[in-house]
Amino acid sequence: MSVELTVDYTLDVRGESCPYPVIYALETLQEMTKGQLLLVIADCPAAFRNVPEEVVKHGYALEQEPVLEGREMRFYIRA
Repeated sequence: MSVELTVDYTLDVRGESCPYPVIYALETLQEMTKGQLLLVIADCPAAFRNVPEEVVKHGYALEQEPVLEGREMRFYIRA
């Protein structure tokens, strides 16, 4: 059973090479209010590992495991 997540902001970084998806995600999270949900859409293969590691290291929470849809990845991150 999947839980519907209400996304407050979407950051589409498809076409950006690493480390930019992580950098842009962290910059966006800093501007968000605690508790808001950010959806990051990326297609850089290294982002699958880098985005979750870095956002957790900086004190944010992954709301669910990264979702793979073809070459795209979706990360749901709680500010």
